[in-house]
Amino acid sequence: MEKEQTCEKNGGRIEVRSAFVSDDIAWMEGHLLKWLGLSCFGAINRCFTANGKTSNEWHYYISSRKLTAKELLKYARNEWAIESMHWLLDVHFSEDSCRTRNSNSNQNLNIFRKTALNYVRHYKNETNSKIPMSKLMFACLLDCNKILEIINFH
Repeated sequence: MEKEQTCEKNGGRIEVRSAFVSDDIAWMEGHLLKWLGLSCFGAINRCFTANGKTSNEWHYYISSRKLTAKELLKYARNEWAIESMHWLLDVHFSEDSCRTRNSNSNQNLNIFRKTALNYVRHYKNETNSKIPMSKLMFACLLDCNKILEIINFH
């Protein structure tokens, strides 16, 4: 079994991620038909501390590709980033409730939503604004000048 660990401090939160990967799947011989092509399995333990409180989560993975523990951490992190973006789109735009049937319309709306989020995120980061994204976006609905300020911000 291979192990890799990372530690990050971000926004007052310390997160330690430990990945464990094994390609020893012979002991699963009777169950391999359920996962054709299985090459390895792994787990990531996320231990994070914020405001003096520590939380611990386990995430489990199977893969058709042999991965190192370092690769598992990388791919899992990329997946979490995608899920984070989806969560933002759903929270701010109720994307999951959108009933647009036309695939071109869906793609265009998705691009517009992501563009809006990126403009607001860039504005927040560059101005060190403490205003939540949702409030900035609401301000844009009420004031066209705010939209222009965010779009034209360099």
